[in-house]
Amino acid sequence: MTLRRSINILLLATTCTVFGKSAVAADYEIDIPGMHAAIQFRILHLGYSVLTGRFNDFSGSFTWDPDNPGAASIKVTVQTASIDSNHAERDKHLREEDFLNVAKYPEATFASTQYNGDANSGTLEGILTLHGVSKPIAIDVTFIGEGDDPWGGYRAGFEGSVTIRRSDFGMMYDLGPKSDEMQLDLYIEGCRDTCQK
Repeated sequence: MTLRRSINILLLATTCTVFGKSAVAADYEIDIPGMHAAIQFRILHLGYSVLTGRFNDFSGSFTWDPDNPGAASIKVTVQTASIDSNHAERDKHLREEDFLNVAKYPEATFASTQYNGDANSGTLEGILTLHGVSKPIAIDVTFIGEGDDPWGGYRAGFEGSVTIRRSDFGMMYDLGPKSDEMQLDLYIEGCRDTCQK
């Protein structure tokens, strides 16, 4: 084998290694809710005003590769008792059988099935299980950014929104005809591998 051929083989192997690494999707842990990640909701109250709130306790992970966005995936688990509408008595009612029934359904989950779009924005389809009912939903997703953090880690962030109907998930308590739809706003920041606590 000639020296030139040996060098060419070495260069080819190095190139394949470099590009092979960039093509591998990275796994991210969702960062601490309330600090760098949030699941918020908005719903009309009797059709006269807007009620807002959030879930304070959730966890999950996602896979992301900007060179192959179609392979993106995410799984999230929400502790339904962590609902917070900034009113203690209302939150107590929301946890009861009229709404979330957290004693029977302590968790809500979302697991994606496919992503359609590019590295900047798209639609994330998946199955939302809420109040014991599983339904397909499609979340409009926008990529915010990614890069190194000050603690030696690497992060990526997204925002998304989706509108669901409470009645589709068996929550029939009457708040007026305009109050069946609920918008979920999602702000997800993840750390590659594990977040610094």
